[in-house]
Amino acid sequence: MEKRYASIWFPYLTTDRHAVRRPGLRKVPFVLAAPVHGRMVITEANTAAEAQGIRRGMVVADAKACVPDIEVADDRPGLAYRLLKVLGLWCIRYTPLVAVDPPDGLILDTSGCTHLWGGEEAYLNDIANNLRKRGFHVSMAIAGAIGAAWAVARFGKMDTIVGSGKEADALLSLPPAALRLEPDVVDRLHRLGLRTIGSFMRMPPSALRRRFGDGLPLRLRRALGREDEPIVPLKPVPPYEERLPCLEPIRTASGIGIAIEKLLITLCKRLSGEGKGLRIATLKCHRVDGKTVQVGITTSRATANVPHLMKLFALKIQHIEPALGIELFVLEAPDVEDADPVQEALWGGAPGLEDTALAELVDRLKGRTGIRAVYRFLPDEHHWPERSLREASSIAEKPSTVWESDRPRPTRLLARPEPIEVTAPIPDYPPLNFRYRGETHVIKKADGPERIFGEWWKRDAERQAVRDYFRVEDDAGERFWIFRSGDGEDAATGSHRWFLHGIFG
Repeated sequence: MEKRYASIWFPYLTTDRHAVRRPGLRKVPFVLAAPVHGRMVITEANTAAEAQGIRRGMVVADAKACVPDIEVADDRPGLAYRLLKVLGLWCIRYTPLVAVDPPDGLILDTSGCTHLWGGEEAYLNDIANNLRKRGFHVSMAIAGAIGAAWAVARFGKMDTIVGSGKEADALLSLPPAALRLEPDVVDRLHRLGLRTIGSFMRMPPSALRRRFGDGLPLRLRRALGREDEPIVPLKPVPPYEERLPCLEPIRTASGIGIAIEKLLITLCKRLSGEGKGLRIATLKCHRVDGKTVQVGITTSRATANVPHLMKLFALKIQHIEPALGIELFVLEAPDVEDADPVQEALWGGAPGLEDTALAELVDRLKGRTGIRAVYRFLPDEHHWPERSLREASSIAEKPSTVWESDRPRPTRLLARPEPIEVTAPIPDYPPLNFRYRGETHVIKKADGPERIFGEWWKRDAERQAVRDYFRVEDDAGERFWIFRSGDGEDAATGSHRWFLHGIFG
């Protein structure tokens, strides 16, 4: 894919930000100032101030002598970078690769994105118009190299779109400062009469390096696209992501559903081609008011089945508030796994846990009642019953050990044993009755004890612990699993208190 980059320049970044908050500042001379060697020096000036001859670097006292009614505010350190970061995150709706370009710009990797807006010109116009509506002056350009886009955005007079391989033509008439050179290098070039890039572009790199150092040849190579220039994105790019911009803002549930289906078809086609399926999918809806609404789904097993995923997202549409309308949909799959090809080919065929219809049902239940509403448990190798199972990470996860089937266990096991009051004749016998949550249960039948020892690899107190379990039935026919902590003789084996641990169905 051909690489294309956009450079966005905010010539009045910080003053525009103040004007957004105080619209009255836009029509009056306004500057930001910071202390330098004991004097307040202007760091930024708006268009009205520049029109009256006020420039950066002027002392505030001199500026007030020229323009008595000038407005002055303190320039806060780091404000420009924070603004660029916020604006960069907003621009992610146009491309996943956005980088901050201090002190007053952004770099966008537009490769493969502009066609979604109808071409590079429409792409630039949409970004620029939206930023201007938010109160910012902007200048933009697109080229095949970051350096060329940066130069044209700030110094170009004509076209803002540099065709592929046309970087040299676009740079010929621009001043040396367009190469992002150090001020002293620019000054030396001017003193030698080299006032355009074209005047030294074709000089031997060795000659430029001897006279001006390594910086000039490097910047020139990068501007011409002969050497790649790395950027650091504000956010890492998900490997599986699809975007759908809208010609008109979407406000209806049916429109949102159509957009989701289109995104799923594209994403699942790609996943299926790579033998993969998604486990988690996130839909981000970028609204025209600048806010983003996000919903997500999870699946019990990796799948790229569009109808099934569409059913899960259909449950989420009611939670999407479009407000004035959604202008961009972004579908991400941050968790992707290898999918079973047999599963996809024989959808709904195999029995038991291999039945994909069961996985679909679980996914829909989670979508309706919450992701923590449906569980699957696997056996775990622990002596204490409450530790002898663990939650499975997926419906397809295989157990590392087997369920114990030689000893009866209750269908409902309490997460933690709950204390009960009992009446017992002697330690080795089951109790005659017990009281649990204010209700007395008279025991008619009992079986046991089943002695379970503490785990030998634990600390001393737990290693010596003993539990004697009884299965008991009361006069109402209810069956319980109770135990005594300790062997009834040695205090080191437990407290000799009684607990209810489970209920048989």
